Amino acid sequence: MEFQRLYTQVLIIGSGIAGCTAALTLADAGHDVTLINAGSGLDNSELAQGGIIYQAAEGNDAKALERDILVAGHRYNHTRAVRHLCRKGPEAIEKILIERAEVVFDRRTDGSWHLTREGGHSAPRIMHRADYTGRAIMEGLMAQVKASSRIRVLTGRSAIDLLTSRHHAREAAYRYTVQNRCLGAYVFNEEHGHPETILADWTILATGGVGQVFLHSTNSPSCVGSGVSMAHRAGVALANLEFMQFHPTALYQKMSNRRPLITEALRGEGARLLDAEGTPFMPRYDKRGDLAPRDIVAQAMLSEMLRTGAPCLYLDVSRVEEDLETRFPTVFRNCAKIGINICKEPIPVVPAAHYFCGGILTDDYGRTTLEGLYAVGECACTGVHGANRLASTSLLEGLVWGWSAGQDVARRAGSRTVLSRRMQDAIPDWVPLGDEKNDDPALLTQDWASIRNTMWNYVGISRSTARLRRAFEELRDLSRHIHDFYKRTRLSRPLVDLFHGSHTAYVITQAALRNKESLGCHCRTD
Repeated sequence: MEFQRLYTQVLIIGSGIAGCTAALTLADAGHDVTLINAGSGLDNSELAQGGIIYQAAEGNDAKALERDILVAGHRYNHTRAVRHLCRKGPEAIEKILIERAEVVFDRRTDGSWHLTREGGHSAPRIMHRADYTGRAIMEGLMAQVKASSRIRVLTGRSAIDLLTSRHHAREAAYRYTVQNRCLGAYVFNEEHGHPETILADWTILATGGVGQVFLHSTNSPSCVGSGVSMAHRAGVALANLEFMQFHPTALYQKMSNRRPLITEALRGEGARLLDAEGTPFMPRYDKRGDLAPRDIVAQAMLSEMLRTGAPCLYLDVSRVEEDLETRFPTVFRNCAKIGINICKEPIPVVPAAHYFCGGILTDDYGRTTLEGLYAVGECACTGVHGANRLASTSLLEGLVWGWSAGQDVARRAGSRTVLSRRMQDAIPDWVPLGDEKNDDPALLTQDWASIRNTMWNYVGISRSTARLRRAFEELRDLSRHIHDFYKRTRLSRPLVDLFHGSHTAYVITQAALRNKESLGCHCRTD
């Protein structure tokens, strides 16, 4: 499908659990939606292995869950958002995942849900499908999205920039309005190689995380912080950008910068972290041992690796009583690919950038500080996670806020069109800044290497003023270079990703430099 200009009532950028849930909620309410995705299919959120919290399964322990989230987040959380998650979570799972998407979660032989426990949880409350919960959820949601006549799916589209009345409208009347409004986005059509203009009454960002700006990450290639980058340039409020969660256990091997995740549910079932000599070390760092929250475990692992000089540590799964190949098929398969039989030998693991606790500031309905713009999922900062995310809250947060945002947009949209024909005509199509064919892969690769190494070494698990200042200076210079390069060069998907990635890395570093307090994921050695 090719076009240069399109109007839609609702534009959703991103197709993970949050984006798909918002799309289905709006479609069910009778609204037309355009859902765009940078990839060739609807494939986000599927990497989540562990599960999704379902605290109502064995009695209502919403208060206990709230307490666990606050403890894991070092009480830096927004309590109202935490309560919203705990209150709305069970209903969202039942209505959307179980009834609407017909996702099949694991059950015990007596028919009850098979609930497991992960780090930071005081009780087993994690609903799952083996160790590929994200994939099972997304398959169910995607089937419903594709079946809906009200949802138009456009793949191979990378968002370039948000359209706003104040920044893009050619008529002076719109530039001088007190309230700025989001009017859609410019997107790059990868198949046809040109930008397109998508005008929308309401825009929902569901672009995912930022993990790919770090050298080692569990995230998919599209997670370069595009939503954060676009929102920042549009003047939207951001929050908690310094809190990047590093997952303690990613598979250690020589490969690309995306490392396969080793689910925390293994530790919930009895697996232990070992040092290079085969000795459990977590009890020396925290009384909760291997089930301490992720920030504590990742920092302990880094300390052990620095103390011994070991390139990795090990996860011993010999105490896990369940059949490993059946209960954890994804982990079993990924390890087997590199010659590791987890039934007989420990798994080599290292920490990796995993989940962004900060992002675009939103309220309980996903509304941002820019009228007409919502943000849901990992690109948003609802305040739920505070300074560190509790395990298995991410899928639930994406589900709850995707549902809440969809309901709120449906209520506000009604049957009227917000963008008048005059306002639509006032927005110009994309004007190319340059036409040089100099997007040399070697140049792009070098710039990405600079970003990722700088972020990993200076803005990683352990930070100091000296490291952060070095990162700030290097990323500032690199950002200037990439901006100039961007203006001269013909647009392409790799160039758009690089632009978003460099901008995101720069604003994260600025936030980390400003926050002098060591807390949670933001570990300051000084």
